[in-house]
Amino acid sequence: MNWRQYVKKYGLIEWPYPVRYGEEREIEADVLVLGGGIAGCWAAISAARKGLKVVLVEKGATVKSGSGGSGCDHWLNTPHPGTDVTAEEIVGWELEMTEGYCNALSRYIAARESYETLLEMEQMGGVIRDLKDEFKGAPFRDEKTKFLFAYDYKSRIHFRVRGSTFKVALHKECKRLGVKILDRVMATGLLTEGGRNGARVVGATGLHCRTGEFFIFKARAVVNGLSRHQRNWCFSTEIRGNANFRPTQIVGDGHAMSWRAGAEFTMMEKSLPTSFASGNVFQPYSHGNGINTWVPCTMVDANGKEIPWVDRDGRILKTVEERCMPAPGQRFMGERTQGYTHKRPELIPDLEERIRKGEYTLPLYADLTGMPEHERRVIWGLMVGEEGKTRVPVYIYYNEAGFDPARDLLQSYMFLGGDPMRGSVRPQDRTGGEIGDAGGLVTDWNLMTNLEGYFAAGDALFAANYHYHAAATGRYAGRKAAEYAEKTKFSPIDRKQVARERRWVYRPLENRDELEWKELNAAACRIMQNYCGEYKNEELLKLALISLRELQEQDAPRVCVDNPHKLMRTLEVYNILTCNEMIVHASMARKASSQILGFTRLDYPELDPPEWKKWILLRNEEGSIKTRDLPLDFWKPLKENYEKNR
Repeated sequence: MNWRQYVKKYGLIEWPYPVRYGEEREIEADVLVLGGGIAGCWAAISAARKGLKVVLVEKGATVKSGSGGSGCDHWLNTPHPGTDVTAEEIVGWELEMTEGYCNALSRYIAARESYETLLEMEQMGGVIRDLKDEFKGAPFRDEKTKFLFAYDYKSRIHFRVRGSTFKVALHKECKRLGVKILDRVMATGLLTEGGRNGARVVGATGLHCRTGEFFIFKARAVVNGLSRHQRNWCFSTEIRGNANFRPTQIVGDGHAMSWRAGAEFTMMEKSLPTSFASGNVFQPYSHGNGINTWVPCTMVDANGKEIPWVDRDGRILKTVEERCMPAPGQRFMGERTQGYTHKRPELIPDLEERIRKGEYTLPLYADLTGMPEHERRVIWGLMVGEEGKTRVPVYIYYNEAGFDPARDLLQSYMFLGGDPMRGSVRPQDRTGGEIGDAGGLVTDWNLMTNLEGYFAAGDALFAANYHYHAAATGRYAGRKAAEYAEKTKFSPIDRKQVARERRWVYRPLENRDELEWKELNAAACRIMQNYCGEYKNEELLKLALISLRELQEQDAPRVCVDNPHKLMRTLEVYNILTCNEMIVHASMARKASSQILGFTRLDYPELDPPEWKKWILLRNEEGSIKTRDLPLDFWKPLKENYEKNR
């Protein structure tokens, strides 16, 4: 029975939960963790192990929520006793890849603590070894430890893991340690000392997404484990489906509330043209390719002709195993980088040109049939089976439909317009936080922001990425927040600030027009496409601010809300509007173009001039935008700073 048939037979479903708009619950915690994703869970566990009272607030269901909730196939950048690659070298390849636009501070913390974090994950029940000997004898398996590795079989710094077991284990450990988990509660605002912008953070407010109940949290320390901004340029609930990495309900709630409180951000001007969020592509890894999860897959053309792999020097690789081995003289390979030093083998770089000349015929196919059995099973089984969001809609559904990787080819949409990683993209189809490094909070070596008592981890940080980074920085931030809480007293909550937050949360209930939150989001995206898209100048950016302000003042108050779920969705779009303003202000502050940031100013066309190779920091001071800058390497020296603060 489909939805239309159901409504015809039974009528529309009434809201199934008791509605309690305006009712208040006040909760006290030594450490309050906002967000129950990978970073948030690790922060809560780390703080709870100090014996403190920890409360975790999550908009969804913690057991599977967040970017890494459904799984991950690899645990990257991890020095360990089985390799001689150091944390300094690992941060080095990321700095090379990003030309210095990398949060080396948090990446170094992650590299130094990643292995300990992984072993702790195993103690909690996460599966990180090949204990059933499924891949015994494979070149990517260490026979002594039974660890499995990816991408670089020689240096072995990238682990293959069964990440679908991780979130369940984290949730179980939180409960075992007595962490109070409040699922279906959206964090809506930060509470500061005296209610002042820029002051110490002493708590937060929240909204129950099913009942509409209002929450007031009082805390000695607060950790932001929320994710980054999304849906700023592209939004389509109808055709987007699973065509993005992170869940679509991740919108930058944490960014917006931090901005309103006066926290400092950087890198918000970065955006890239990709079709990830556009609704014009298929789900990542649901079709054949030779990238990331599918490395080192054999690719063939429509006539069965194999497409060669080459190393960084253009040397044709003759065996499958060579695709995961460093080139002669190469120290080790990054997970993905175009920088020569750590570049991984890839399909011939002039493939598109050769297709145009007729050397290869479209469509292309992933051909696992002729690969060594352990390579076939580790791609189709472990990697595709464990990658975030692929387990059910790709691995299980394809298997149920009869796909057999030992017999069948899987069509690729490379060059056909449906591949999110290779294909034509409209310039205005841009992404900010959907994929890759993105803008976020700036912290010190304790991962504390410029707001005292307010810590950040995972995707809340600028230039954050990957599961291992979220886990390790969450674990670190929880530890630091606990240390801070142990020597800090509770501060009184400012009731005037609470009243302001209540009015902001419930204001959409007063609306009587019939505009939907989706329409507001789509309008916000159109403004960003038109005035803060591929090309920017001062005039366009001013128009963006004017248009966003008009949207907030004239159309946002017209959005209709008739249950707590729609109230939550509407507040999310309000937060998207705030993030859009942050992006525009950041774009106005950078008066130079930058290739690595995907940033083109027509009125400042010079690309990456030396004087503009720096971080531009922004904060909101009572409605006034304050900026300052930092050198790209403000984190130096890495080892000494880490040792001093760990």
